[in-house]
Amino acid sequence: MRDVLKTEELEIPSTVEVTIKSRLITVTGPRGTLTKNVRHVDMDIRLLKGKTTKVTLAVWQGGRKHVACLRTIRSLINNMITGVTKGFQYKMRAVYAHFPINCIIQEDGHSVEIRNFLGEKTVRHVNMLSGVVVSESKAQKDELILEGNDIDMVSQSAASIQGVCRVRNKDIRKFLDGIYVSDRGTIVTDDA
Repeated sequence: MRDVLKTEELEIPSTVEVTIKSRLITVTGPRGTLTKNVRHVDMDIRLLKGKTTKVTLAVWQGGRKHVACLRTIRSLINNMITGVTKGFQYKMRAVYAHFPINCIIQEDGHSVEIRNFLGEKTVRHVNMLSGVVVSESKAQKDELILEGNDIDMVSQSAASIQGVCRVRNKDIRKFLDGIYVSDRGTIVTDDA
């Protein structure tokens, strides 16, 4: 059954500026600018300015899957706002039973070189996506910290690191070696 009109609203913080032009959403905040193109989704996206700035999303005569896109786009904008205000941080831990995994950060934190995975001589090289910086943790041994404003770029960079360290042709219940995401959150934490 189609709904005549479904709407979602999102309040914009005062420190963030949002511009919308033909479903091209640009969010600017203290940490930088993010742009997202959502022209493939047919919906009304409006910016309402008053005492507080709001973004309203509306779908007319939408089916179930079309209406589901409303909350998705709302979450995308919310993640962009979080990215330009607090930033995103993923922590990854190197797990090994016998052969210690060596992670070498190169190109000022824009790529990682992984050596000695399962004792292999193969050198694995992973480039970070745009806007993502990787560093070694000072507090924890064998921990990588990925930071950036765009959650898609940070999480995909973490997935790329985890993906190159997959154990092949062995029992993965026994061979648990790899680099895994141990924690994810924002760079600026709320001390409440």
